[in-house]
Formats: sequence, C-alpha cells, structure tokens
Amino acid sequence: MMRIPLRPEQFGDKERCLLETGAIRVSGFQYDSGVQAVRIVSDRVELICLPFFGQQIWRARVDGRDLTMASMFETPRQTTEYLETYGAFFLHCGLTGLGAPGPDDAHRLHAELPLAGYDEAWLEVSGDALSLSGRYQHSVAFSTNYLATPKVTVKPGQGLFDVSLEVENLRQAPLEVMYLAHANFRPVDHGRLVYAAKYAPEHVRVRQSIPSHISPPPGYADFIGELAKDPARHHVLGPDLGFDPEVVFALDMLAGEDGWSHGMQMHPGGHADVISHRPDQAPMAGRWISRTGDQQGLGIVFPATAGVEGRAAELAKGAYHLLPGREHWVVEMRMGALGADDARALEARIDDIAGR
Repeated sequence: MMRIPLRPEQFGDKERCLLETGAIRVSGFQYDSGVQAVRIVSDRVELICLPFFGQQIWRARVDGRDLTMASMFETPRQTTEYLETYGAFFLHCGLTGLGAPGPDDAHRLHAELPLAGYDEAWLEVSGDALSLSGRYQHSVAFSTNYLATPKVTVKPGQGLFDVSLEVENLRQAPLEVMYLAHANFRPVDHGRLVYAAKYAPEHVRVRQSIPSHISPPPGYADFIGELAKDPARHHVLGPDLGFDPEVVFALDMLAGEDGWSHGMQMHPGGHADVISHRPDQAPMAGRWISRTGDQQGLGIVFPATAGVEGRAAELAKGAYHLLPGREHWVVEMRMGALGADDARALEARIDDIAGR
C-alpha cells in the first residue's frame, strides 16, 4: 500500500493533478470559501470530497449522473453551523450527540463530526483501489477523547464505492457512540423505494415529533398521521406527496446471510441508487425525505447507532453503542448506483431477506 499525505497548502484556486494511477485520477482545488476539495475520478465514479472539512463527500456522480441531493448550496461554505452549508452527498454525523438538540442538550445539530476540522488527510493506493482517509481527534477534558478515521474507496469498473468510519476511544471510561451516516441521494418522480425491512407500521415508524429547526405547512400533521398508519404510502415518490419540509422514519433493517442489508431507489428507467450496510455494526436505521422548492433530498437508509432526538433523549432510551475504553468501533457501507440488470438482482435479494 502507498500513502500520500495531503496538506492544505497544496490546494489553490486552480485545480491540479495530485495522483494518477492509470485507472483513477485524483486532483485538488480550493473553493472560493477556502474549503479544500479532492476530485476522485474513475471510469464510472466521480466524487468531490472535502479532506479537511468533515471528510464530507460533497458531490457524487456515477456514469455521468449526479446522485447528490439538490440544495441551495452550489459550493461548501466554511462555517460551524450545520444548516449553513447543507448540500453534501454524504456526511458522518455524531458522535457525542445526534439529531436536533433537546432542552437538556449542549451539542449542535448532529454534533461535531459533520463539520469537523481534520488535521491529517491522505490518499492511499492499494492494488487498483484508491482511498481518501484522515484523522480527527475530538477531546474535551474530563468528558470525551476519541479518534475518528473515515475512509472513502473507489475501484475502477464499479458504480459502487465504499465508505467507512473507525472510532477509537482514547479514554479509559466508556464512550456512548451516537452515529448516523447521512447519505443524501436525489429523489426522482415516481422513484420506487425497495429495502430490507418488513413493510409494516411497527417496522417502518414515522417520526411524529417536530424539531425546532423546521416549520411545517398546513396539512403536514395529517400527512404524517397517514404515513404512521400505512408507511407503504411513501414507497413510490409521487410528485404530489408532501415531504415539505421533511419526513423522517426509523427502519428495522434486516441482514442477509452475509451480514449486509440494502436499500434502493429504483428509477423508472430500471437503474437504481443504492446504499448497503451491516446492521451488526449500525443496528438502527433512519430515512429522510425532503422535497421543497429549493431542496430535494432522499436518505434511502441512514445506518445509525442512535435515534435523532438529541443526546439526552437517546441516552434515556439506551439508544447508543457503548464503546469501552481503549477499544475500537467500525461501520462499513457501500453506496452508489447500479444498472438495470444488477438492480433487479439486488431487488430479488432484498425481497428474499425481508421474506416477501
């Protein structure tokens, strides 16, 4: 394996090549906001990642198609406020809290990871695979000390790419890991949601509480009530469905014999957007849909270890992964897009896992 360190001063207004393996090309540039970016291009996948800013995947394209949510943010902004630069394809969320903070919480929306400043970032070449990785240490005296190491891996010939996060608890005391993988696909009219869960209200639960950062329009509560009774109503994304400003679900995802679970947005043309994960690593899962005049976002499945009601509420529910001192926790995911034949095959596997 070859490792190539990255430094902020390598990035300027003019995009320049950082590495070319023959099958994959990596270039770097800096947005006007001062946020550094790495562009990774294979024969099928193009990712724009932010190596020192949350290690976000800002944009994702597969076979020339943009998978990323539509938002009011064309470029990332240098900010500490989550909603002031909300347009990325993928964000790591958590770890010392999750979701909107409640009255007893001190954390920001989705806590420190989404906008974390990374002191270290590097590229890795292993065989024909190219990865971007880095390290972020979050330390608060008498409270928290952990090391987060994310990784994004692209391989030639594949429309799916791997995303992972390893967390090391540097303290002797245990760490309550509250994590959520926020993968924001772009919804399409008449897209069909297929996922490895039982399609019943007790296994696909809509959030009926309203967080403080949203203001729902008239009729929103009635729509939420209908989804609570019959979650299948949202399985086909009709243009008339009122995901305004957002609808959030909790999903009981099931794993196949290989330990993996899957969710897809099937496009009318037969191809699909895909996200897969291991429920033994992230036993909780969410879904987020927002379709407004200036925002179109679909979280097909959000692998998670906790819910999104804030740290105090999730602690009270026991909804977190307890990581002992000096131990490691890892979450592995695969996401991207499939052609029609592979999408049909995965749909059959999903239905088999869910017993349909």
